[in-house]
Amino acid sequence: MPVGEPAHILDGTMPRSMWRGAISFGMVAIPVRLYLATESKSVSFRLLCPNDLQPIRNRRWCTVEDKEIGWNDVVRGYEVGKGEYVVIDDSDLEALPLNTTHTIDIVEFCPDEEIEAGVYLKSAYFLEPEKVGVKPYALLRAALRETGKVAIGKIAFRDREHLCRLALHQNGLLLNTLNWPDEIRDAGELEIPQDGADIHQRELDMAVMLVENLSAHFDPQRHHDEYREALLAVVEAKLENRPIERLAAPEPSKVTDLMAALKASVEAAQAGRKASATAARTEKTRKPAADEAPAADEEPARRRRAS
Repeated sequence: MPVGEPAHILDGTMPRSMWRGAISFGMVAIPVRLYLATESKSVSFRLLCPNDLQPIRNRRWCTVEDKEIGWNDVVRGYEVGKGEYVVIDDSDLEALPLNTTHTIDIVEFCPDEEIEAGVYLKSAYFLEPEKVGVKPYALLRAALRETGKVAIGKIAFRDREHLCRLALHQNGLLLNTLNWPDEIRDAGELEIPQDGADIHQRELDMAVMLVENLSAHFDPQRHHDEYREALLAVVEAKLENRPIERLAAPEPSKVTDLMAALKASVEAAQAGRKASATAARTEKTRKPAADEAPAADEEPARRRRAS
């Protein structure tokens, strides 16, 4: 993509940006907008009165004046003692003595594999450059691609400062907020088996075979939220007064013979792979037939027009 053209990193309808500021890349400032990269698809419930099945209101009630307080009249307070608060308003937050309230301050670059994603990565955000920031945005992106590194920085929004990671994503940049080190709990107190546990080589070989039989390139399109689908099916069944199909709860398997359980798992995985391959071949042979069907229908039509 030419440097002088806008970076089209957002496909489809994107909600309004949630933060505007600049990436501080050395002495270079890159004006950007921040957009949420994900959206929740969870099924939400309303809290209802059990008698008339109408929504219950959550009221902001002042216990001293015994009255409801409007949302626009509520203020923030930081508790400094029992019943003592320091009021913090929007102007206080805007005037915080931090560069990161309006700037993504890059402090270092590192290989991405050094970040333990499982515990550090939190939310994901798209970064879109303002028109005046297109060239330096493209320059930072090219530098990350050339070095194979990610940027580590800090940004402040939603009433707190976040450690963050800037990385390549498709043809743009993605920002991930990270947990601070003191937010990650120590797993040292858990009873976890250490290396060198009593594992026999035959068991390890069978376990590796199971892993290999279940290995595939990650394709998120193969996976879907079955819980959400089942929940919506229950809602629809109750709406139409149909009986709800219930599955028997699976009994937890008792591992008496680890080797036998591994062998059965490998055989099941192999059978599943064969079934998937057969279904894929059937689908592949069915498609050309479907594609040729219209041509067969068109031929008599052409002959009729000719006559």
